[in-house]
Amino acid sequence: MHDQPDQLEPESLVREISDLEGRIGELRQAAGMPEADLRATLDAALVELELAVTALRTLGADQGTEQGGSNAAENERRVLRTVFQDAPVPLFLLDRNTSVRRVNRQAAELLGTSSGYVSGKQFTAFCDLATRAAVRSQLAAVVRTGRRRRVPVRFLGRERPVDAVITLARVWIRGEPDPMVVVAAGAARPPADASGDGTGAAAAGTAGRGTPAKRDGGKRPARRPEAGVDAAAPRVPEPASPPQARAPQPQARIDDEAVATIVHRMDVLATASELLLDEPVFNETVAVRRCARLLAAELADWAFIDLTGPSTGPSGQGGGAAGSAPVLHRQVVMGPDDEYSVEAARTLQELHPAAGTLPHDVFVTRQSALRPHLDGLDELGKAADGVPICAKIGATSLLSVPVEDGDRCLGAITLASGGEYGPFDLMDLGVVQRLGRYLALVIRAARLYRRSAEVADSLQASLLPRALPAIPGATVAARYLTATHGADVGGDFYDVFRVGDGWGLVLGDVCGKGEDAAAVTATARHCVRLGARWKSTPGEILGIANEALLDEDRFVTAIMAGLEITAERVTVSLGTAGHPPAIVVRADGVIRSASRGGVPLGLFEDFEAGSDTIDLHAGDTLILHSDGVLEACDHARQEFGQERLLEALAGQAGGTPEEMLGAVEQALLEFCDGDLRDDVSMVALRVESPTLD
Repeated sequence: MHDQPDQLEPESLVREISDLEGRIGELRQAAGMPEADLRATLDAALVELELAVTALRTLGADQGTEQGGSNAAENERRVLRTVFQDAPVPLFLLDRNTSVRRVNRQAAELLGTSSGYVSGKQFTAFCDLATRAAVRSQLAAVVRTGRRRRVPVRFLGRERPVDAVITLARVWIRGEPDPMVVVAAGAARPPADASGDGTGAAAAGTAGRGTPAKRDGGKRPARRPEAGVDAAAPRVPEPASPPQARAPQPQARIDDEAVATIVHRMDVLATASELLLDEPVFNETVAVRRCARLLAAELADWAFIDLTGPSTGPSGQGGGAAGSAPVLHRQVVMGPDDEYSVEAARTLQELHPAAGTLPHDVFVTRQSALRPHLDGLDELGKAADGVPICAKIGATSLLSVPVEDGDRCLGAITLASGGEYGPFDLMDLGVVQRLGRYLALVIRAARLYRRSAEVADSLQASLLPRALPAIPGATVAARYLTATHGADVGGDFYDVFRVGDGWGLVLGDVCGKGEDAAAVTATARHCVRLGARWKSTPGEILGIANEALLDEDRFVTAIMAGLEITAERVTVSLGTAGHPPAIVVRADGVIRSASRGGVPLGLFEDFEAGSDTIDLHAGDTLILHSDGVLEACDHARQEFGQERLLEALAGQAGGTPEEMLGAVEQALLEFCDGDLRDDVSMVALRVESPTLD
C-alpha cells in the first residue's frame, strides 16, 4: 500500500471533470439549504478549485503503474485485512467513487448496524444531509491530490446523529487499478479549523444544527432498539460517543428499552385504530388527515399520503377512467410546524407522485420499501424549482408502504426522516404496513358508504317532486332533511297536485327506512295521486291508498289537504291518517293546530280518516310536517316538541313560506346539534291574494 504519481490519462481526466461538475452542482444546492454550513461549503468549493487547477496541469500526462506478482498481492491483501479489522478505531475503505468497499467492526458499531449492510453503499449516505456535499468534495480532493484531510462530519447513527472527525487518506493497493480512500473516524467535534492542510471545513455537527425538518425542536421521542432485525437493516443503536470510549450497557437496561419500544409501537397502532374508527359516519378525508398527523408526530418528520380516486379501472385499482392507468394524487402532507416546513408542505401538497418516485413504485408493485440511508435524493422527485424534495425537507431515510385492502391498492403512505432519531428500521416498516391496511379498510368503507349514500339520494329524489307547481294566488315551499345516521333512503314523501277544480297537498311518513320502505313510499305517493282522479275529498283519496297498502308489510302515516279556491277565501279540507296535525299561522300571528284523528294507512280494511275544515285568507299560512320535526332530540334526549315548533313559526309569522321553513330548520338543527335521528319533511302554503281565480 503506497502513494502513486498524480498524472492522469485523458480518459480518466474526462471522468474527473465530469465528476467535478456534478459535485459543484451539489455544493450549490447545499449552500441554498436552510441553516446550511456556509463555511464548510466554501472550504469545499476552494478544494474543488484546486482540483480544477491540478487537472489542467496534468492534461496529457501519463500515469505510471506498478505491477506485482499475484501471490505477493494476495499476501499483502491478507495482511491488510487483518490489520484493518483489528484496528482500534472505526475504518472505512472506499473506492474512487466513494462507495464503501469494506468497514471494520468498530465502524459498524459506530453506525449501529452491520458490516454487510454498509458495504456497497455510498459513504455519504451515512452522513448528515447538511454536510454531505462538502464531505463528497473533500473525498474527491483526497483521491485527486493524495493529501490527507481531516473533516468534521455528523454520522446518521442508529439512535441519533454521531458527531465525529474523520481523517481521509489515499492509498494504492496492488492489483487495484484505481486509488482507494481510507476513512478513520476519531473523537467528536474538532477545533474551529481542524483541516490538516488549512483548507478543511469548519467545525460541524453542533447540537444546535439540524435539517429544516427538525428546526421545531424535534419533539418526536427517539426510537429504541429491538430484537429480530436482520443484517439488511440497522441493528441495535449505540450511544453517540466514540466506540473506544463507550461503556457497556447493562442487559437489563437494553431489555427495558426494547420493551419500551414495543409498547410505543403498540400505542401508535391503538391510537390509530381509535382515530380512524371514531366517526359516526366513515369520512375518507378525516381518516387520511388523522393518519398522517399521527405518523408525523410519532414515527417520522414528514408523512405523505397519496391515493387514487374512488372510481375503478380495468385492473381493479382505483382512479382513472376505464382503459386508463390509475393515477396517484397527493392527499395530504404533514410535517413540522415551523414556518419553513409549513410553507414547504403547502408546496409539496400540489406535487403528485410521478412515475419512478418511491411512492409511485410502491403503489404499482404493491411492495413496501425501506430506505434507511438514502444514496440519492431523487426518491421523492423534484420540486418545481428543480431541487430534490428530499433535499428540501432534509430527508435522509425513507419508508413507503402500499395502502391496500386485500383486493385493491388504493395508494401509498410514505414517511421521511432527517436522521435526528436514527434511520427507519424493520419495526417501523411493520407498524406502518399495519396502519396502511387499517387506512385502506376505512377508505373502502367510506367509499362504499358514499356510493350507497349517492344511490339513496337518487332514490329519495325520485320519491319527491322535482319542482312544486305554481298555484295562482298562493306561494308554496317545501323542505326535506335526511337523517344524519345511515345511508338508507328515508320514508318521508310529499306532493302537490291537481284535485278536480282545486289543488291537493299530501305529506306522509312510511315506517322504517331502506329499499323496502322506499317501495312503500312510492306506492303511497302514487296511489294518492291516482285516487285524486276518481275521488274529491281527502278522506276518500286516503281510503284508496289504504286499500293499496293493505298487502304491504309497513304502515304509513299521512295528512292531505284539499284546497277549494274561491274569490273570498281558500277552504282547506283536511284528511288525517295517524299523522301530526296541520298548523295554521294567521296573518296577525295567531297560530292554531287542526284536529288529530284517523289511523295509519295499511293497517285495517275498515279505514276512516280524521277530518277537519279550515278557511284561509290573505296572509294565512298552512303548514304540514312529519314527526321527524317533533321527535328530534338534543344531547339530553329531550325532544324538540310541538311548542318549540310553534315558537319558531311565530318568530317568522310575517315572513315568506321559505323563510318560515328555514327558521324551523335552523332552530331544529341548533337544538339537536345537527344530529337528526329521523328524516324531516315540511310543506308550507301562503295565501297571497283575496282573489284567487
